[in-house]
Amino acid sequence: MNRRDFLSFAGSAIALSVIPMNLSADDYRKLKPDVWTAHNIDDATKALYGMKTPILSDQIKIEVPKINSSGASVPVKFSTSIEAKTIALFQDANPESAVAVFESNKYDLQKYEVKIKMEKDGVIMVLVEGTDGKIYMAKATTQVAAGGCEG
Repeated sequence: MNRRDFLSFAGSAIALSVIPMNLSADDYRKLKPDVWTAHNIDDATKALYGMKTPILSDQIKIEVPKINSSGASVPVKFSTSIEAKTIALFQDANPESAVAVFESNKYDLQKYEVKIKMEKDGVIMVLVEGTDGKIYMAKATTQVAAGGCEG
């Protein structure tokens, strides 16, 4: 192979490696709109996962401050070692309970950090839909200092 052919081949290989392959993500706001209008965690989880009963799991970790100086930006870290199809975050301090749904696969790190708004003290729940079809959960509570969303 001469130098020009090699450079042409190498350039084509690089270009192909940059093209994204079949990427997809479900739009849960369109697929399951009742999740996003549910006013409590139970209704939101039923709208997302059906009538499956979640199993409390120590394989899901949630880190949230016990007391937040402002409900405008509450830091939430969560992770799981469960092989997951989806990971969902809920809270019960705002009128709508659903915060986010993440699709996952066996190659994901499954560690997340988000900041959410909370109007008052409340419960934060993470649900993991395992590849085994079961739903796993963990909960944490947090308080918002007097004055609520002052930030």
